[in-house]
Amino acid sequence: MDQMRLMIALVLSFVVFLGWNYFFGQEAKLPPASPPQQAAKPETIQAPALAVAAKPAAEGTAAVVGTGKPARRLTVETPLYTVGLSEKGAVINSFVLKDYHEGVEKDSPLLNLFPIDGSVGSLDVGIKGIPGLANAVYQAGVADERISLTQGTREIVFNLKLANGLQVEKVYRFSADSYVMGFDVRVYNGSEQPVSEGLAIALREAYPGKRNSNIFEGPSALINNSLETIEISDIAKKNTLTGKIVWVALQSRYFMTGLIPLKEGDASLRLAELPGNVVEARYESPELVLAPDSRQSFEYLLFFGPKSMNAVMPAGHQLEKVVDFGMFDILAKPCLWLLNYIHGVVPNYGVAIIILTVFSKIILWPLGTKSYKSMSQMKKLQPLIQEIRDKYKNDRKKMNEEVMRLHKTYSINPVGGCLPMILQIPVFFALYRMLDQAIELRHAHFLWWINDLSAPDRLFHFDFSIPFMDPPFGIPVLTLVMGATMFWQQKMSPPAGDPAQAKMMLLMPVVFTFIFINFSAGLVLYWLVNNVLSIAQQSYIQKKYA
Repeated sequence: MDQMRLMIALVLSFVVFLGWNYFFGQEAKLPPASPPQQAAKPETIQAPALAVAAKPAAEGTAAVVGTGKPARRLTVETPLYTVGLSEKGAVINSFVLKDYHEGVEKDSPLLNLFPIDGSVGSLDVGIKGIPGLANAVYQAGVADERISLTQGTREIVFNLKLANGLQVEKVYRFSADSYVMGFDVRVYNGSEQPVSEGLAIALREAYPGKRNSNIFEGPSALINNSLETIEISDIAKKNTLTGKIVWVALQSRYFMTGLIPLKEGDASLRLAELPGNVVEARYESPELVLAPDSRQSFEYLLFFGPKSMNAVMPAGHQLEKVVDFGMFDILAKPCLWLLNYIHGVVPNYGVAIIILTVFSKIILWPLGTKSYKSMSQMKKLQPLIQEIRDKYKNDRKKMNEEVMRLHKTYSINPVGGCLPMILQIPVFFALYRMLDQAIELRHAHFLWWINDLSAPDRLFHFDFSIPFMDPPFGIPVLTLVMGATMFWQQKMSPPAGDPAQAKMMLLMPVVFTFIFINFSAGLVLYWLVNNVLSIAQQSYIQKKYA
């Protein structure tokens, strides 16, 4: 029993801390490479005459019909976000979310998904048969540079005319009440020659140099109905994926930018790290031939916004899979739904976590009761077991035989207290993962000094560093109280027969306290409340079966 209990304790410690990435990490799985199938020849549609002559450009160039005007910057404001678009490349280089701030302070600026200097542009379009589009200046078909959208939808068309008779349009459609946007790329071949085109659309996002190793950040995609996630550090060796691509995304801990092709089919995803900690995910559709005097339209949906189930669900196309809680996702998502439901009744996520923990404890009460009952019975046998250990300390085989005979005499299963604990592990870690990643806890106030349940709790802020603690430096009150409850709970358990094991078990609360010192306050609050409820249940069972 002692060895079994020690083993479970060590396994739990390893899984929570050192082994978390190994067991619950988002390891990328590359689907087998398969050449994209040739797309069907596009339907030929008569196009209006262009204002320029259909004159072939020189090989390898794309001469743009210039207007002499500098590239403008357009802004579209909706109740949910403010998006900045540049006529240079017709890209999105600013996306400010109105419901989210950079920091927890009230005067903190609103969160921009892109660098504020506009240096990173997303949705850059490249066409194999039309080189030189990256720096081309499109013409927006609107006179106003600032557009306010309070209801309905609004479409903005960026047009690029090339001297060889080709024409490219990028069309954005914004909705006032959704983070889901429409995005079309239209190509018109006004030349006298067929054009081979392979469309490529690049999503780009800047990432901080230092990242949380426990949280996935980087490119992901739903390919062949399998969620593929590639750590940024693995891009160099896993930079190409092929298959039926349902959507492509660049994720941070709480936010994402995503591209959804409306016509699913075989395609390629190429990944790259660019200078300045920028990651690029380039979606490449199969190459096709555009006949003279014909058009081809490529239609997509975009999602730029929070990784919230309520926000991503309207996009369809299984985009909700981007909210992924790893191995125990099937348990974590119902817990998230219940947490949000409780928050709808009690508008405080800290209180909601407490209620959710109590609810989960009630569900697991029978398993806990069985475990603590077994522990209580084992505790009463400890004096007899110690006598056997002392008597047969030089004959380990005989000692084990006598201990087993003692268990059989009193009808006690030595692993009876361990099995219920193992069965509770999936629920514990489903809650663990959900509370660590749920955007609902970002900047969520609990009480007093705990004003962000997604960050470590710190009472006071010190100007000096503290060993093992990430900044900001302060007193981790919740973590210290949690460590004390773990110590209390450990003292209530049957003592290990081996003195070395006993010392190791008593050392565990100290180890866990250091592990949790940098965990989010929401996680620590859950663990603390669960410990308190476990202590209460264990005390009740011990008194009942004393």
